[in-house]
Amino acid sequence: MSKISKFFKGGGSAAKGRGGPSPQEALARLRETEEMLSKKQAYLETRIERELAAARQYGTRNKRAALQALKRKKRYEKQLSQIDGTLSTIEFQREALENSHTNTEVLKNMGYAAQAMKKVHENMDLNKIDDLMQEITEQQDVAQEISDAISNRAAFGDEFDEDELMAELEELEQEELNKGMRDVRLPSVPSTSLPSRPGKLLPCHFTFLMIKPCSSSRKRAEDEDEMKKLAAWAS
Repeated sequence: MSKISKFFKGGGSAAKGRGGPSPQEALARLRETEEMLSKKQAYLETRIERELAAARQYGTRNKRAALQALKRKKRYEKQLSQIDGTLSTIEFQREALENSHTNTEVLKNMGYAAQAMKKVHENMDLNKIDDLMQEITEQQDVAQEISDAISNRAAFGDEFDEDELMAELEELEQEELNKGMRDVRLPSVPSTSLPSRPGKLLPCHFTFLMIKPCSSSRKRAEDEDEMKKLAAWAS
């Protein structure tokens, strides 16, 4: 039996005796292995660069030493390639184990939730639930009827005819309009014709009725004096 077989057999027996490693322990071991291989990988890369530099240094002056350096470089490259493959395998195994652990935890929590739901529903009677929902629906209907009854406009004062009220209102408006027309007093028209005097402008307030308004810059006293003169002349 090879040493590798004995190693796995012994490890399996130990794991079986302890009931098997937990997912957390297995993941920790895998991460440790990845870290160790990464360090070995960095070491081999350094040795490869060193042997390559030595081969360049010896060159054709010392072919034997140069060839030995290249051979060591080839061995290191082979080990480095093996480590790359091992790291890929360990990474795949670690991801699979992490996914399995996650799925296990999810299923466990879902099982707990199912048990909790079952415990909650133990004291529930479907017939009682139907009766309760029916009662709630009936009370909602009653509440809606009460709200509709309260929101409807009360029929206070509906004994009066709206057409008669509108007719009375129109009569009142017509009376107010007629009263306003009676209170309006129109100015009297002069019985004699006004003399025309060429070269002399008519008073400002007389031209207000014929042409254009008076300038707002005139003083109130001057306006009153002009009105008095116009009234005396017209009479």
